[in-house]
Amino acid sequence: MPDGWVLNGIYAGLNGGKNQPAKRIEYKKQMMKGEKMSPYKTVIAILLSALFWSTYAPADDSEISRSTLTGLKGVYVLVENIQPNIQKYAQKAGLSTEQIKKNIEKKLFAAGIRTLSRDEWLKLAGRPVLYVNINTHETEKYWYAYDIKCEFRQIVSLEVNPKVKTLANTWSVNITGMTNIGNLHLIKKDADVLLERFIQAHRSVNRRK
Repeated sequence: MPDGWVLNGIYAGLNGGKNQPAKRIEYKKQMMKGEKMSPYKTVIAILLSALFWSTYAPADDSEISRSTLTGLKGVYVLVENIQPNIQKYAQKAGLSTEQIKKNIEKKLFAAGIRTLSRDEWLKLAGRPVLYVNINTHETEKYWYAYDIKCEFRQIVSLEVNPKVKTLANTWSVNITGMTNIGNLHLIKKDADVLLERFIQAHRSVNRRK
């Protein structure tokens, strides 16, 4: 059973509610050597560049959101399945769900952040989750727009009614970009950038003794 189904099942019965974090939009375009952009791709590039320069909004990586990571005893890593449009090439680019999760857990371990097994996670108060989702869309043959989200989620109580609990996104960052089939590994690099942001955020409120 996919982890996403398990996560949804665990929180079934909790009142819904989903934060809408501000998004940082970053445009990244990579071309294979000798390849020329078609007029269509040129227009897309111009539009995305304009979007980047005119629609900047800071990610939800503020002092307040970082404070929600204080005292974190560990995280359960949940990576959404890679979409079918790049699954054929995902393994070679290091983008399979298993590769991404293993890479995240390795980097978290190196940073001194404990990763939880499912059983450990179920027993831990708040059930903290580091959630990573990579969405891709083929805009033209062999060209892909992508959006990567890295979110920290945990169960919280409502101030007005502490008995009501809900799964909330309390910290998040994201990157949006475009690349071609020859450079899908760059999506993984951007995912690593977001993971490093999480590690830095965690470190800023959990100083090692």
